[in-house]
Amino acid sequence: MVTPAISAHEPLKDMDEWDDFLTGRYQEGKSEDQFRQYDAEATPGVAEFYRLNHLHQTYDYVMAKEKEYFGLNKGQKSIWEAAEFLNTLVDDSDPDTDLTQIEHLLQTSEAIRKEEHPRWFVLTGFIHDLGKVLCLWGEPQWGVVGDTFPIGCAYSKDIVFPEYFAANPDLHNPVYQTKYGIYEPNCGLENVHLSFGHDGYIGEVMKNYMPEESLYMLRYHSFYAAHRHGAYRHLMSKHDVEMLEWVNKFNVYDLYSKGHTKPNLKELKPYYDNLFAEFFPEKIAW
Repeated sequence: MVTPAISAHEPLKDMDEWDDFLTGRYQEGKSEDQFRQYDAEATPGVAEFYRLNHLHQTYDYVMAKEKEYFGLNKGQKSIWEAAEFLNTLVDDSDPDTDLTQIEHLLQTSEAIRKEEHPRWFVLTGFIHDLGKVLCLWGEPQWGVVGDTFPIGCAYSKDIVFPEYFAANPDLHNPVYQTKYGIYEPNCGLENVHLSFGHDGYIGEVMKNYMPEESLYMLRYHSFYAAHRHGAYRHLMSKHDVEMLEWVNKFNVYDLYSKGHTKPNLKELKPYYDNLFAEFFPEKIAW
């Protein structure tokens, strides 16, 4: 049997492979031993994905990408246009799913809506993965998805596959490998740079439109070392710790809302048209 070649740009066969890894890794009630066992048995693509992520997500890389994208200079799009653009990420050769990216977003938001959460919470479910459009602007998978973590300070053992940081050039900078690194104690997450990806990018896109609780969900929903394992409390303010409870509320829907039933876009569109108009102008900067 021939093992398929793994691309250094796209080690995952599709984005859903990372999502499926998260769902297995962060199952409710799972023990630390089971986490480590699951990691060891991860598919080669997932393991290679995290090796590349931990190799390349350096302080200099993150600062350069923030400068490149946080200025929101990729043009104006409506929410539907951004979602339809994201739909082009679907791999038609994938036999495991025929759901579009819009349908995945609707599964999350509809699960939130079903439990009668506030409208901004429902909207957060729909927009939270729109930052994955970074892939369509040429960014590699390892620079778009993956568990996020602070750069410029010591790595936590609770980051997935921490052994892969051995190859990161920042390991040779003694300042970056201290507990606080370039930061001050309890400086607040707004002053901490996380590894670059769709979370931070969509947080920037939405910062003038969504409430603070939503922005925490958007920026930190992949910061699992913090909101699942309690790491990096020494960098957080008291307010950060309180707000991470909203991230935990959101992640239940992010991880476990996938189902086999396709959302009916035609039936749901009027509700979401109204929802988008409540929070956004016709087009926003990306």
